[in-house]
Amino acid sequence: MKFVLASHNRGKLKEMQEILNRLGVEVVLESDLGLALDVEETGTTFAENAALKARAVMEASGLPAIGDDSGLCVDWLQGAPGIYSARYGGLDSDPARCALLLQNMRGATNRAAHFHTAICCAFPNGDMLTAGGDCYGTIAFAPMGENGFGYDPVFFVPDKRRTFAQLTAEEKNEISHRGNALRAFAVVLKEYLEKH
Repeated sequence: MKFVLASHNRGKLKEMQEILNRLGVEVVLESDLGLALDVEETGTTFAENAALKARAVMEASGLPAIGDDSGLCVDWLQGAPGIYSARYGGLDSDPARCALLLQNMRGATNRAAHFHTAICCAFPNGDMLTAGGDCYGTIAFAPMGENGFGYDPVFFVPDKRRTFAQLTAEEKNEISHRGNALRAFAVVLKEYLEKH
């Protein structure tokens, strides 16, 4: 069975393949099918944006499509940057967005934050599957570490005493929001496939 990942990101594809291949599901990128959709993320939640991407790619490809949306939610900033994580402050580089976040956290008495991932799978028959995952931590006082991307250098995981950017890919996958969401998605997809 072939599914399309509503993404151009090979790293995401690898993660998805590792989990879904066990279910006998082949996952390809939309670009592998000659598609280059630019879906406008007009949703007000991660789940809505994931569903918009999944539906658009499913309609264009005629295959089941998986969309996801992730972001960083900071308690002190009332959940910001949230669904705007990738375009926070209108800035176009990870270091600039991290710097803006740290600037906005000056004087914060609560540094709690979490990453959230929503995954949605849209089927040509109209069925939709959804799953989500979180990873809780705090915002560091300065960027630390060279691995990862996005807000990883400023997202500190107290249990590990390191930021996401200081963890290996394997360590991060074990606890990350994406890893948790993918594992939850694999469970609901397995149940769905067994019934259909």
